[in-house]
Amino acid sequence: MDILNKVKDLREEEQRLRWEGTFAEYLEMVKQRPEVAQTAHSRVYNMVKSSGLSEKDGKKMYDFFGEEIFGLEDTIEKLVEEYFHPAAKRLDVRKRILLLMGPVSGGKSTIVTMLKRGLEQYSRTDEGAVYAIKGCPMHEDPLHLIPQHLRADFYEEYGIRIEGSLSPLNAMRLEKEYDGRIEDVMVERIFLSEDKRTGIGTFSPSDPKSQDIADLTGSIDFSTIAEYGSESDPRAYRFDGELNKANRGMMEFQEMLKCDEKFLWHLLSLTQEGNFKAGRFALISADELIVAHTNEAEYRSFIANQKNEALQSRIIVMPIPYNLKVSEEERIYQKMINESDMAHVHIAPHALRVAAIFSILTRLEESKKQSVDLVKKMRLYDGDSVEGYNQVDVDELRKEFPDEGMHGIDPRYVINRISSTIIRKETPSINALDVLRSLKDGLEQHPSISEEDKERYLNYISVARREYDDIAKKEVQKAFVYSYEESAKTLLDNYLDNVEAYCNKTKLHDPLTGEEMNPDEKLMRSIEEQIGISENAKKAFREEILIRISAYARKGKRFDYNSHERLREAIQKKLFADLKDVVKITTSSQTPDESQLKKINEVIARLIDEYGYNSVSANELLRYVGSLLNR
Repeated sequence: MDILNKVKDLREEEQRLRWEGTFAEYLEMVKQRPEVAQTAHSRVYNMVKSSGLSEKDGKKMYDFFGEEIFGLEDTIEKLVEEYFHPAAKRLDVRKRILLLMGPVSGGKSTIVTMLKRGLEQYSRTDEGAVYAIKGCPMHEDPLHLIPQHLRADFYEEYGIRIEGSLSPLNAMRLEKEYDGRIEDVMVERIFLSEDKRTGIGTFSPSDPKSQDIADLTGSIDFSTIAEYGSESDPRAYRFDGELNKANRGMMEFQEMLKCDEKFLWHLLSLTQEGNFKAGRFALISADELIVAHTNEAEYRSFIANQKNEALQSRIIVMPIPYNLKVSEEERIYQKMINESDMAHVHIAPHALRVAAIFSILTRLEESKKQSVDLVKKMRLYDGDSVEGYNQVDVDELRKEFPDEGMHGIDPRYVINRISSTIIRKETPSINALDVLRSLKDGLEQHPSISEEDKERYLNYISVARREYDDIAKKEVQKAFVYSYEESAKTLLDNYLDNVEAYCNKTKLHDPLTGEEMNPDEKLMRSIEEQIGISENAKKAFREEILIRISAYARKGKRFDYNSHERLREAIQKKLFADLKDVVKITTSSQTPDESQLKKINEVIARLIDEYGYNSVSANELLRYVGSLLNR
């Protein structure tokens, strides 16, 4: 019954929010709260802004999109700052159609849906409240009642600009129902709703031969002509087209460029002048944000047609590329799985990551810089620190290909293959190898992948497999080393003591005997060799470490295990090298002895308790790493 109580509370809340009064009372409200008279574009911008703004790596993060759109921070910032913000300030940008253009499953529809759902919620808040002339099918702005010649005076007194003319229907109602007394016209609060067709319209193209322009602009109700005597009587017209109903909010044009030309002509005057023609009436004013979406191929075809020049000039194209960050791609897959009935299936750690690695590799362009391969580029884009590269390098890589991310494997394909794996596998658990196998099998069935791309993609699956091999070995390594961080810290401190003594040409003190000792060259080399530091390069590497320690000390920061990526990698590899034989014997033994069995059980328990595996996936991981080490 709890859900019924919540429905009841919602109904009561909406009843409490309702307001009705005369135009004179509405003007008093406008004087106190000018925001109730904001434009549709301003409402959308304020809605996005009101959800909060954070900063990550020097980039603006709009919390409004945070839970649904992943890895498109630059795109979202551009959308808000280059379209919504200037449009809210009544700059000329608001007289343009916003066209989201990008590949399939890139997030275009999700962005539009979020804006629509957001407006529905925002119109129920004090800041986003919308008021309209009562009984108007187009929810017309009450300020249209102010005569044109008095609007300059109104601006001086209220500081609010009025745009648009009173609709033919309300002009007639003003005379017939209110005897021209605008102060008595009734005004009500409305709540934007796509389902109720209040302030949110959606238009989807269908067969041009059967689709009627009335779907956009409304139509004559012939049954009323006998009553009203003329087709030009506004009472004989149904103001129920999508452009009518979207007034005061937003209008979504799904696959706009698939529309017949006659449906797009109405957008010319609506965008530039804020009005459109319907029936035998004067131009009808409408205040609405028009958002359309399309794919790149259709857009290229559209701009190639010279007949479309007038409309092209009234469009602002916002490219919506695929996400290019592995960690964010993982979140996309996790979200899609959580929304399915398969959320109960155990997906082993890193299974979604290897799928994300494959996807991102297909979307990246090969850099012209020879030192940067795709894997390095992928890591840099994901915010990983790669020795010898900084944020300036990442920015330069992004500038190399401005349209990077407009091609490649889409998230739907990957989630389809993961779903196929989940359904096919009998155990309620899947791992990274299951996912990679399924991705590989699916390429054979993918209709739009060329043979050249297929070969390239198979290579990326191999790269993702190698990345997983490294991850798997490190995972098992950490689980085998009891108190891994402590072991790593001890080895690091020991190495740093010896490096300091070597660089400063001093000796070390034995902690037990107190004797002076020379730096342990064998220990230092055993660690440095793990990352390919040659005998000739060891002095420069050790000095670099010492300089890094000094830099940290000057800033009051402590140099630790994570302070130098290559040194961290060397420590990890050294620990694992020392353990390798133990891991090989323990994981590959057909009949492990009691001590080996105890070790295996300890490792499995640690993988389950600390790393997110279940018993099935932990055992599969150990068997796989054992086979890797025995090759």
